[in-house]
Amino acid sequence: MKTYKIQTNASGTRSITINEEHLNTIRKYSLFENLVDSNGIIDEQVLDKLKLNVRSMLEMGTDTDKELLDLCLDVIYNNNMKAFGLNQLVRFYDKWNTETKDCEA
Repeated sequence: MKTYKIQTNASGTRSITINEEHLNTIRKYSLFENLVDSNGIIDEQVLDKLKLNVRSMLEMGTDTDKELLDLCLDVIYNNNMKAFGLNQLVRFYDKWNTETKDCEA
């Protein structure tokens, strides 16, 4: 399984490691769809919105999905995840999603 490192602050001193399972979980649950407002700015409010969306999904689900829990623990609720990191993750995910769709076609 491939792993990737996402920079989570502007100085480059903090990062989060993600893997293809995390990216597939984001795709499976469409977590980034309609997340960012029309202004395109990803700030702490957008990160909080993502956290609330995921928490709601976990609370509503009768069977807890291990992949979603792993994504929460490893990425979304990671201490290093801030708005800058989410912006980098969204950009990386868009690129990865486009490339994998092209390969599947």
